[in-house]
Amino acid sequence: MNWLDEVKWDQDGLVPAIAQDAETGRVLMVAWMNRESLALTADTKIAHYWSRSRSRLWKKGEESGHLQAVKELRLDCDGDVVVMQIEQQGGIACHTGRESCFYRRFEDGEWVVVDEVLKDPKSIYAHGHGH
Repeated sequence: MNWLDEVKWDQDGLVPAIAQDAETGRVLMVAWMNRESLALTADTKIAHYWSRSRSRLWKKGEESGHLQAVKELRLDCDGDVVVMQIEQQGGIACHTGRESCFYRRFEDGEWVVVDEVLKDPKSIYAHGHGH
């Protein structure tokens, strides 16, 4: 049996993939992978995702240069979530220029921004928004 067949793909042929900093354990981002992007990720050791908004393969960092080097790939007990231990190039995973996409914390009934922008997104993406 092919290892890709052990993944429980959803009805759209996708599986959520969590990118975690291999050093700190911080969750940097969550995106979607299809069969091809997971195979590419395993093959190249660079994170590839499936962009639902653009309906195409997306090599993380292709525009920003902030590639994700994959150190370890894991599948959960139900086979429906992938977790990657990654080394984030440039230290920025989020298209807003922050370290993590999870930069808002729930405090007293509202979402508060608690992480600073490390780099202006305009200087990261020559072609505007590149998430």
